Amino acid sequence: MNKKGELIVISGFSGVGKGTVVKKLIEKYHYSLSVSATTRAPRPGEVDGKDYHFKTVEEFRNLIDYNGFIEWAQYVENYYGTPRKYVEDELAKGNDVILEIEVQGAMHIKEQYPDAVLIFITAPNAKTLQERLEGRGTEEGKVIAKRLKRAYEETDDMPQYDYLVVNDDLDTCVDDVHAVIRAESFKTKKHNDYVNNMKEELFAIRKEILS
Repeated sequence: MNKKGELIVISGFSGVGKGTVVKKLIEKYHYSLSVSATTRAPRPGEVDGKDYHFKTVEEFRNLIDYNGFIEWAQYVENYYGTPRKYVEDELAKGNDVILEIEVQGAMHIKEQYPDAVLIFITAPNAKTLQERLEGRGTEEGKVIAKRLKRAYEETDDMPQYDYLVVNDDLDTCVDDVHAVIRAESFKTKKHNDYVNNMKEELFAIRKEILS
């Protein structure tokens, strides 16, 4: 069967560790990763073009005007977007592409790509989520409070996702997400061409035998 590229959307609460999960998925299973663009400031150790495409607000808005994003959203006073060309090129090659994006963007992706697989990464409980946000040590209390407020709001959108995966143990979470993606690729509805070809070939063989 000719494998078609899967578009995998991974979202999750801020601080849940979804970035680390995605990084491990890329390292272990070699998925293609679409690097998002953002207007937020780089965190220590982040590299432009690898972790994010860091843009000014003006640069980001120009790309919006030129339809350069599949989706974009504003989250906690910053813009985030998914560059269009890379995603469409990789899918055309039959490669599986991971998008690590916010909830707003995920809903826009689902509208454009109905077969996209939406996976939400969560923490075991709210207290663990708070501890992970505080443990980063990169943000003030007011910003953490905003992120927790946003997490509360995002619980309303969680039922819109196809799968919910708890990030309690990192390696287990990574393997669980990979298992979900593998299962999706074998769904019958995604192999209509194969089914039709098999039907035609069987009809031709039977006709030849009976002739």
